[in-house]
Amino acid sequence: MINLIFMAILQVHQFPDPILKKICAPVTDFDSKLNSFVNDFTETLQSHNFCVGLAAPQVGNLQRIIAIDVSRARKPQLGNGLLILINPVILESSNFKFVREGCLSIPDFTANVKRAMKITVQYQEYCRDAPRRVSDKVLETTNFEAHAIQHEMDHLDGILFLDRITNPASDLFRRKRA
Repeated sequence: MINLIFMAILQVHQFPDPILKKICAPVTDFDSKLNSFVNDFTETLQSHNFCVGLAAPQVGNLQRIIAIDVSRARKPQLGNGLLILINPVILESSNFKFVREGCLSIPDFTANVKRAMKITVQYQEYCRDAPRRVSDKVLETTNFEAHAIQHEMDHLDGILFLDRITNPASDLFRRKRA
């Protein structure tokens, strides 16, 4: 028997869409519906050149799910490959500094934002091959991957990088198009 998987690229909501300011609910049902969403979600991330992260509310799903893959950056970064983090919680953070970030949902701007360059995050790992198998994981990560995880986790709480800048005159920049 051939098992066909059909995936779709989901629409990315852009600022000022009100869904981007909503707080997401924890994932409680690890079923085939979640499996289908994770497949579409991953395909959506991979369909955008140089996109390193995506949060579920950006595609209209108000659940606590993020995807990260910093190897997809314009200048590929070391990391843990494609990560799907469900119900992530930061346990520890340190080594804060200002870093430049952008977002698919705010395509015309970038900004300097203060982020931890070392974090420990707890999350649930979802096994796509066995949808009901879920395991708790803890990941310690640094640099760009830590930065990207924090950016995507902010989306789960309705926070955009625009909310984190302290001085728009000096920290907000019009995005340069390649």
